[in-house]
Amino acid sequence: MSIPSPRIINFCVFILCVITIGIVLYMEYVLLLSPCGLCISQRVFVIFCGFVCLIAAIHNPSATTRATYGYVAAAMCVFGSYFAGKQIWLQHLPEDQVPACGPGLSYIYENFPFMETLSFLLKGDGNCAEVHFRFLGILTIPEMAMIAFILLFGICMYMAFRDQSTIA
Repeated sequence: MSIPSPRIINFCVFILCVITIGIVLYMEYVLLLSPCGLCISQRVFVIFCGFVCLIAAIHNPSATTRATYGYVAAAMCVFGSYFAGKQIWLQHLPEDQVPACGPGLSYIYENFPFMETLSFLLKGDGNCAEVHFRFLGILTIPEMAMIAFILLFGICMYMAFRDQSTIA
């Protein structure tokens, strides 16, 4: 069995990112789970990773540029996993150490300048420490996001380091 071409693998990573975003949108709009700032930050990096892989699939670059696309997409996964890790850490803090909850995201978007809103999204608060959903009673949403980022990172690094001599 032969390994799929880089173009197909990049397109598959893009599809995985679309499915991931579809799942979180289902959780938000059907299950009515309101996302916190760290959740939104994680979504942004899933979208960035998918976008980079879509561009790589469309572009079908040379070996050097293909590796660059792989590194950039992997970097998006690292940044996203940082925010997932931060939220996992907040969720596992003892209750007395959880930071205070801030105002809702819609209030922040409407009443604060962009840089303060961005700072809030990247820092997280007590809202990010709440666990509203567990998949199979085990994994929280940021833990599932961390698994997705690790999987995507592995695929992107494979693309970056793939033996270029075997690619037609």
